Amino acid sequence: MSETRLWLGLPVPVLALTMCAFCIGTAEFVVMGLLPDIARDLGVSIPLAGQVVTAYALGVTVGAPILAIATARMPRKSVILLSVLIFIVGNALSAIAPSYGFLLAARVLAAFAHGTMFGVGAVVAASVVPPNKRASAIGLMFTGLTLANILGVPFGTFVGQGLGWRMTFWFITGLGVIALFPVARFVPFIPADPTARLGAEFAALARGRVLLALSTTVFASASVFAFFTYIVPILQDVSGFTPAAITPILLMIGVGLTIGITLGGKFSDRGVMRATIVMLALLALVLLLIPPVLPYRLATLVMVFLWSVAAFGGVPAFQTRVVDQATEAPNLASTLNIGAFNLGNAGGALLGGLVIDRGFGLGALPVAAAAMAGLGVLTALAGAAGDRKGG
Repeated sequence: MSETRLWLGLPVPVLALTMCAFCIGTAEFVVMGLLPDIARDLGVSIPLAGQVVTAYALGVTVGAPILAIATARMPRKSVILLSVLIFIVGNALSAIAPSYGFLLAARVLAAFAHGTMFGVGAVVAASVVPPNKRASAIGLMFTGLTLANILGVPFGTFVGQGLGWRMTFWFITGLGVIALFPVARFVPFIPADPTARLGAEFAALARGRVLLALSTTVFASASVFAFFTYIVPILQDVSGFTPAAITPILLMIGVGLTIGITLGGKFSDRGVMRATIVMLALLALVLLLIPPVLPYRLATLVMVFLWSVAAFGGVPAFQTRVVDQATEAPNLASTLNIGAFNLGNAGGALLGGLVIDRGFGLGALPVAAAAMAGLGVLTALAGAAGDRKGG
């Protein structure tokens, strides 16, 4: 590994990838606040407009492995640049979408960039730092995703509410264009592995410990989104917060997510499996402590902040673990893990909806989320047992 340029003590190539993550995170999450405007402009119902979010998640899950396979022989820097270009085109098409169907297709196209950028970007981030800093580098890249919730999403929503939802997509397109330059300038050239064979890569992914690592990611993400998807009605209807209080609380959550992923990266550098198990167990514990305090607003704020720190604290470990267990197919494995995150997102939201529909109430959602985190602990423990046996 050649010497990596630093800025404020941070590796510049990873900061360039963090900018890309910020763009993609903004594009993914800003749509939720624009659904009424999109529905009204395109003449569809709000539930139907909500399928734009579902289409994006499915686009990530399906598109990630397709693009990873298609670009397997390309240099890693070229793959990231291609992903950013796809992101730019997809969001520009979203801005000019003349119909609901066109917007769905444009969002799916933009989603193809998501999994590949995060998956290949994580491998590149880990490769430009010393081995004992890999998880921190991955965590730094994913910090762009949390910063998007603090800065990009509120500003993009503000733009959309004032100038129309199409201007938000033009704003995101511009961010993508800006992100091209630091990637082109600072991300090093990393050639593809000329000995890689597609059959061997899929065989590597079929190993038990790789599948366990991917399952851990799915359960962890399902835990987060079983609660996070319904956080606003929980805060308003159970804890009694006013609508005006929601925005600063969401900002607080964004800060907690950023702190969690940063600390989680440093913790993971000292042991990926230990970090995986501890962070998931902590997430489950915090979730179980939330229901009793929901009637008390101050206590709710404290617990929600602790939850936000724990929610993303394991992300660097999950990503590093999958790559470690699929050394013959790191790019494909890392990309598939991004799909696993999105599969968990969709599954967690579905689980939360089922809990509500079956009459258990909003207050039961943290318990259901804790159960998902518990399943993640079990798959992680099974992976650790496999490590000890060497199988």
